[in-house]
Amino acid sequence: MAHVALFHSVYGLRPAVRDAADRLRAAGHQVHAPDLYEVPAVDTVEEGFALLSRIGQETVLDRARASLDGLPPDTVLAGFSMGAGVAGAMLAERPDSGGLLLWHGTGGAPADVRAGLAVELHLADPDPYDPPGEVDQWRQEMTAVGADVTVYGYPGAGHLFTDPAVSDHGPAAAALAWERALAFLADR
Repeated sequence: MAHVALFHSVYGLRPAVRDAADRLRAAGHQVHAPDLYEVPAVDTVEEGFALLSRIGQETVLDRARASLDGLPPDTVLAGFSMGAGVAGAMLAERPDSGGLLLWHGTGGAPADVRAGLAVELHLADPDPYDPPGEVDQWRQEMTAVGADVTVYGYPGAGHLFTDPAVSDHGPAAAALAWERALAFLADR
């Protein structure tokens, strides 16, 4: 069983994120899925970016930081899209994290990674927000500092392919990503 902090995408704390948290709980994990916006989720990516702009990235990161208070040091940091970046940003303050589980976006700076950190990324192939060259560079830099990085690409999937309420949804890709993510967490 792992403790997991699960951060939402730019859309906000949508039903898909709550369902993901429930799915992880059903697999035996302790899951904390904070609302980094503290307002209702939105329906389009454009509305999400407008909301993020209004709230501010620093406020989102401060809320993420505060949400981790009281969680064990080895909590796995996880996130969807924007939330993957948030999870990665928390590594600087949580060096003993039990892992980094990323869906739909890279996260984590090499300077914040300890040797042996398990990192798993699930990404559309190609992904409009994370071009292949940038993903390859991120992987190389993370691996160079000792992270144990696994990147799974899902050809033909849309960016947010695990969310059934968006047009990007890809049921087969989502099922495979979930199978792999649950195996990743089982090892933590």
